Amino acid sequence: MSDQLVAERNLPLFAEAEELQMVEATASGRAFYLTPTAADAWHAMKSAADGDGIEIHIVSAYRSVDRQVELIQQKLNAGRLLSDILTYLAPPGCSEHHTGRAVDIATGDKQPLEADFDLTPAFSWLSAHAHEFGFRLSFPQGNKFGYIYEPWHWCLGETADQAIVPAAARLARDG
Repeated sequence: MSDQLVAERNLPLFAEAEELQMVEATASGRAFYLTPTAADAWHAMKSAADGDGIEIHIVSAYRSVDRQVELIQQKLNAGRLLSDILTYLAPPGCSEHHTGRAVDIATGDKQPLEADFDLTPAFSWLSAHAHEFGFRLSFPQGNKFGYIYEPWHWCLGETADQAIVPAAARLARDG
């Protein structure tokens, strides 16, 4: 994953979360972790959604830089082109999941991580209310980072273009 690609798309760099807590687990025991602040915001948002009759749950949360490398390598090993992979997986260091503030959200028994999540009552509810809990949709249609539309990916706090240091600026600064 070259610095050139990161700079061309002006992808932000994110620090990896240092303090995490488990916020949710699947029936099979897969645990999801967020920072304490994001965990509190998630629990409040989930409770409010439940109160409005909307079911939401996490299908992905904190992911380490090393895990990001593994995921990309798995896709490469399966014969996928890196240029295609990097439209739906961020290069290591550039994923909001590293921050412990990002969640991929699903609802009911609907297939997760699909664009038609935006047709669900859960997406409508999130669009109307997630900001009340500090969450925002990270990658809308036509986003400037070149990622596919991800109506399931929501992050607490700053927008991606306010991340630690946009890569182009870092490369220009550090040479």
